[in-house]
Amino acid sequence: MIQAPKSLRVLLPEGSSTSAREAITILGLSGHHVEICDPNSWALGRFSRFVRRFHRCPPLRDDPAGYLAFIEKLLAERRFDVLLPTHEQGFLFARAEARLLQHAGVALPDFTNYRTAHSKAGFSRLLDQLGLPQPPTRIVQGEEALRRVLRFPAVVKTSVGTASRGVWFVRDERELENAVRDLSASGAFAGEMLVQALVAGTTEKAQSVFCRGRLVGFHAYRQVAGGIGGGEAIKQGVARPPVREMLSAIGEKLVWHGALSVDYLMTADDAPPLLIDCNPRLVEPMNAYLSGVDLVGLLLRISLGETPAVLAEGRSGVRTHLSMQALLGLAARGGTRRDLLREGWRLWCAREPYADGAEEMTPLRLDWMSVVPLFLTASLLLAAPRAALRLARGGFGAHLLGLESIKEIEGEAFGRAEP
Repeated sequence: MIQAPKSLRVLLPEGSSTSAREAITILGLSGHHVEICDPNSWALGRFSRFVRRFHRCPPLRDDPAGYLAFIEKLLAERRFDVLLPTHEQGFLFARAEARLLQHAGVALPDFTNYRTAHSKAGFSRLLDQLGLPQPPTRIVQGEEALRRVLRFPAVVKTSVGTASRGVWFVRDERELENAVRDLSASGAFAGEMLVQALVAGTTEKAQSVFCRGRLVGFHAYRQVAGGIGGGEAIKQGVARPPVREMLSAIGEKLVWHGALSVDYLMTADDAPPLLIDCNPRLVEPMNAYLSGVDLVGLLLRISLGETPAVLAEGRSGVRTHLSMQALLGLAARGGTRRDLLREGWRLWCAREPYADGAEEMTPLRLDWMSVVPLFLTASLLLAAPRAALRLARGGFGAHLLGLESIKEIEGEAFGRAEP
């Protein structure tokens, strides 16, 4: 077994996501050398004292081959120990894993299995194969089929989408027509879509790390208060043995290697959780870290080829919050400047509902530079509260996949030779 050095050189292939920003904090507190690359010079993760160097790279969305070439060159020249995918870059890296492993450690499953978890339709079919619970679901293609099977209320999802992109809540004819218009404009009717019954329940998320199909780390949390775009403003860690068993079955079936997360609904005390989404990565790992489960550190060890022992369960009940999500969510729900100032004061003074929680994305006391994006966001919202949706969509940018880049990466020749 390879023993990991105390301090590692780690490259994060994007810095715009909240997941990357939280991973940076964890890596920095653990004493690792952290560098990031991103097509956006104002990426959220750049504003951290833990980031040693920022590299501006080609956009994954528009130039996946150029982006891959940039990452390979960077890994070769600066000699990193680990490449740590924190978002949709894993799809590309799984396709070209053999090339990347020549330069650094990286933990990813086989591309075929990665694609199953990345696709909402593929994940739904996998749940059916394993007999795992999900809301009543139909997989369709085309507007006519969508209209034929949909019954109100429902959720319509494109097969590929992240951070609540490609998701429509359809409760009546008006919302159906809005969804159809959006789907038609984006060309989504050419691909598969999920039509699921809209089930009432509490949204929770579970994160895990696998080593060659064996679950070695797990943490779950529930949403206490919502933010914007499907995100959480306040979280609380929970114990969910049934979800752990479900994730274990999924990872074993896919021979998963690396990080895997799921969203699920808790509908009643005596009802099984309903799995509703899958992300082949860690999603905002700070609540797990503060609960005593260092999934990022575990992922580093697996990336280096270790076969670690299973981590013990973390503490339940640990609360964390994301100040930026809280302010964006309040503004998106119609909050006024006075509401935003009042909420900001609660956050600053750690008053309810934030009294017993820790800041997980912009921890000012640990990382003073994280105040910059938080201050800018608060200032813009105070100037124009209705700008919340525009600010949130700014994160759905060039560091993510698009339909065309997915097709290019899936192409037969992609990743086999130097571009």
